[in-house]
Amino acid sequence: MTIAGKKSRETSMAPSSSSGLTFKLHPLVMLNISDHFTRVKTQLNPPASSCATGNGPSTGDAMLLQNPRVYGCVIGAQRGRTVEIFNSFELLFDPSTDTLDRSFLEKKQELYKKVFPDFYILGWYSTGSDANESDMHIHKSLMDINESPVYVLLNPAINHAQKDLPVTIYESEFHVIDGIPQPIFVHTSYTIETVEAERISVDHVAHLKPSDGGSAATQLAAHLTGIHSAIKMLTSRIRVLYQYLVTMQKGDIPSENALLRQVSSLLRSLPAAQSEKFRDDFLMEYNDKLLMSYLAMLTNCTSNMNEVVDKFNTAYERNSRRGGRNTFL
Repeated sequence: MTIAGKKSRETSMAPSSSSGLTFKLHPLVMLNISDHFTRVKTQLNPPASSCATGNGPSTGDAMLLQNPRVYGCVIGAQRGRTVEIFNSFELLFDPSTDTLDRSFLEKKQELYKKVFPDFYILGWYSTGSDANESDMHIHKSLMDINESPVYVLLNPAINHAQKDLPVTIYESEFHVIDGIPQPIFVHTSYTIETVEAERISVDHVAHLKPSDGGSAATQLAAHLTGIHSAIKMLTSRIRVLYQYLVTMQKGDIPSENALLRQVSSLLRSLPAAQSEKFRDDFLMEYNDKLLMSYLAMLTNCTSNMNEVVDKFNTAYERNSRRGGRNTFL
């Protein structure tokens, strides 16, 4: 039995991959998939009034509304045997043909190629508890873009006993089954790869400020505060050594060769922070932080302006209705 059959044992209990590739998954991909699923589920969820009147969806439709499947592409880069999945974008799915909208995919690919010229389509993603029959059909349809696409599957069901991330990455391999070579999904291991900007963003998303005015301190803020205190303490100790050496050089205190050797050894163990590479990396990280702060400020200002416009429209409509009634009277 294979995945081309009904639902195979090899699909639910897929073997491990033998390709030898190393996969690195960025948290932005998981956030995008989760956000995509949440929005679709919210849009498809019927209002409570329609269900109460007996006009709600049937049992099968209700299950689909509770657990809709969403689809998209994952993009990234492959360097040697390392595949790094950086981002993702949504795709349109045609349930009547169990295929993805190819024209929409090509258009999105062209747009992303202009913004991220080094990123390529590595595969696709979906939501669900396990791979099923139609997934291999979609998987094969993407092999003309990437001859060995990856399949990122996120399980949106809540399982409090599960300690690992509910994300599975599949590859496809040809296995000879009943004398016929057939493609099946195989599990592959992965690691979570993050950069500093992603860690800050993900932490602030996971620790939003409470609406009741509670403390907004987060674990990341405490971690950064500890690092800042350690660097401040190191700077003060180095300043003390510098003042001691200057005083010794002036002859105000006698020289001690043993102490000078210890100071020299300590200074050589400090990282060289005046290199060209350090300056470039520092400026890049600094500009990224400024850009994130700027975007956050723009988002906040836009949200406040939308609230003002909504309130103005509401007040304007009320005044117009009152004016219309007075004129009619």
